[in-house]
Amino acid sequence: MRWEGRRQSDNVEDRRGMRVSRGGLVGGGLGTLAIALIVMFLGGDPTPILQDAANGPVTTTQEPYVPTPEEEKTREFVATMLATTEDLWATEFAAMGGRYQPPKLVIFRERVESTCGIAESGVGPFYCPRDEGVFLDMSFFDEMATKLQAGGDFAYAYVVAHEVGHHVQNRLGISGQVQERQQRVGEVEANQLSVRIELQADCLAGIFGNYADKQDMIEPGDFDEGLRAASAIGDDRLQRNAGRQVIPDSFTHGTSEQRQRWLHRGIETGSFEACDTFAVADL
Repeated sequence: MRWEGRRQSDNVEDRRGMRVSRGGLVGGGLGTLAIALIVMFLGGDPTPILQDAANGPVTTTQEPYVPTPEEEKTREFVATMLATTEDLWATEFAAMGGRYQPPKLVIFRERVESTCGIAESGVGPFYCPRDEGVFLDMSFFDEMATKLQAGGDFAYAYVVAHEVGHHVQNRLGISGQVQERQQRVGEVEANQLSVRIELQADCLAGIFGNYADKQDMIEPGDFDEGLRAASAIGDDRLQRNAGRQVIPDSFTHGTSEQRQRWLHRGIETGSFEACDTFAVADL
């Protein structure tokens, strides 16, 4: 991607020097966090998982932190991608007669505290609607490249744009409506609703790609990187890679094929209306 020299967002909060500890996470949180990784990989509200992950007092300390040149370049990249989402959604909300209030993006190392709970970096990036914030340990990009074989600038931009997509859903009231419906139905139907909201966030990330292309930010091969990343985090693929039986009724984010298709749909159309996953029978 051609991103260097472009505007960087001021809505990035750097907590990499902050150390957070809480009793329940120190000894036995890994099982919960492993479940969280499967359930909310590039997902939305982590509150139900993180609230149950630990109890006890929270201890926060601030330590000096000096980023490496590579880390600083990644921070600049993330800030530029966030700025691009701000420009995109400010325009889209204005066209809908509204005003876009962008999220903050918190970068951290190892562990972070949010109003949704305390999370370790192993849970992956997440959006906390109570904070209206995206939380990201940038080392996740290294994990994408090595463990998922899904690296590349647009793959990483897709991560940011997907989480911002959850913020867009939150600001428009879509997330709240879905959560209300989930409380009135059984587990299988609640999972299906979760799939629809996640695939819509993928499509909204595709709209970001369409917009970035119009800003002359996209280079040959970039979109392929994003599609590979979307495929790598399909529920079916994650379950197979974990050595588990593939159980469609347990899906919460969509199959690899579905995630690729809805990301591509957003890229191709650049249309919010085309991303209405709740209006179609076949995802």
